[in-house]
Amino acid sequence: MMLEAEKTVKISSKGQITLPRQFREMLQSDIVRIVADGGAIKIEPVKDAAGTLRRYAGRYVPAKKIKEKAWEEALGEKHLRG
Repeated sequence: MMLEAEKTVKISSKGQITLPRQFREMLQSDIVRIVADGGAIKIEPVKDAAGTLRRYAGRYVPAKKIKEKAWEEALGEKHLRG
C-alpha cells in the first residue's frame, strides 16, 4: 500500500530541512538516500547502512573505532589551524 502525503518545509541557511514526523515514521529508518530523478528529488529509506557502505570497506571496523579516528583527525586539524 502506497501512502501519500505532502508538506512544505523551509530550507535553512545551512541547507538543512526538518523532516516532519509523519514522513520519518513512513520511512521507518534513520538513514536515508537522496536521489535526483529527472526533475524530482526523492528521499528513500536505507534499511541496512552496512550494506550501503560495503563497497567502501575492505574489512569490518566497529563504529566506535571509526568515531574515535574521526575525532582524532578533527582535533588534529583544529590544532594545525590554530
